[in-house]
Amino acid sequence: MEYSKRMKYVILLLPLLMGSAVAFAQSPADTSTGFSGINIGAGLAVGLAAIGAGMAVGMAAAAGIGVLTERRDMFGTVLIFVAIGEGIAVYGILFAVLMLFGKF
Repeated sequence: MEYSKRMKYVILLLPLLMGSAVAFAQSPADTSTGFSGINIGAGLAVGLAAIGAGMAVGMAAAAGIGVLTERRDMFGTVLIFVAIGEGIAVYGILFAVLMLFGKF
């Protein structure tokens, strides 16, 4: 396996391993009442939504720049498509807040 592939796996797995170590280090009094895995779920909701939003905004912005070089009048449409990708991160934060502060 070449070096770049190994580094991809390390970069992808390192936050998961470090996050679980921090999650297991908490005392039960630090978590909300109920299922203690809600904290991990809230963190995953924010983290994965941020990664997805970053990928969506990156792809939409790259395509938008290509469109804007051809047609300047499409600026508003390109801006809307880039903003739609950013909404994914807002949904992740919303779900995390609902998980952490919801009554179960």
